[in-house]
Amino acid sequence: MEAVFSADALTGSGPLYLQLQRRIVEAMKDGRLAPGNSLPAERDIAAMTGLSRVTVRKAVEGLVTSGQLVQRRGSGTFVAARVERLEQALSLLTSFTEDMARRGKSVESVWLSRALHSPSPEEVMALGLGAGDRVARLERVRRSDGVPLAIERASLSAEVVPRPELVDASLYALLETSGNRPVRAVQRISAANLGARDAELLGVTPGAAGLKIERIGYLPSGRVVEFTRSLYRGDAYDFAVELKLSPDSERTNG
Repeated sequence: MEAVFSADALTGSGPLYLQLQRRIVEAMKDGRLAPGNSLPAERDIAAMTGLSRVTVRKAVEGLVTSGQLVQRRGSGTFVAARVERLEQALSLLTSFTEDMARRGKSVESVWLSRALHSPSPEEVMALGLGAGDRVARLERVRRSDGVPLAIERASLSAEVVPRPELVDASLYALLETSGNRPVRAVQRISAANLGARDAELLGVTPGAAGLKIERIGYLPSGRVVEFTRSLYRGDAYDFAVELKLSPDSERTNG
């Protein structure tokens, strides 16, 4: 650790805070700073490097913003866990459990809430509920190989999921047993900066980039069965879609 933050190590060119950032990144790449390792306090880094605390803070904040370091209130600054980037095809209607299983990865749900509620106006509109209807809300953190990747907040009519506490690993597996699995869906994806609570649940810094996905799932009859809002870590997911020429374009070009 002392070698990483020795004053002799900062002999390169450019601003001192960038030199310090490069030293920390190099140490992470060669294993001297492993995921989960804690960094010395800013005052200790300043003493070891001979830099001012303002310079040290600027260097650390830059690496926190980029997701390479994580700060935990009351605990300190840590090297962020390495997250494998995953690509998900938008042309397939699959559950998180099914998607991870195809990759040979383990799946874990950390349940935050499973209960029946009175629906919000948004849920009434999305699910086509009537006065007096109840809604099942399922909120959980989805983890793969121990790494939190997404927060999933699903809403379904209580007629479809009368006992939400029985939902286990896969919601779609449960829906399939009752003939209520969606066969098509409309998804909307937008960028989002994670708030403090969501960032803590996903193990990233507040304000980190995320992907907000709203999904409305339909039964063969056209009835809406699922209204899900998810937040994915921006550093872990890429969404891909295949594009083709329309039949009219093919005829024109032919």
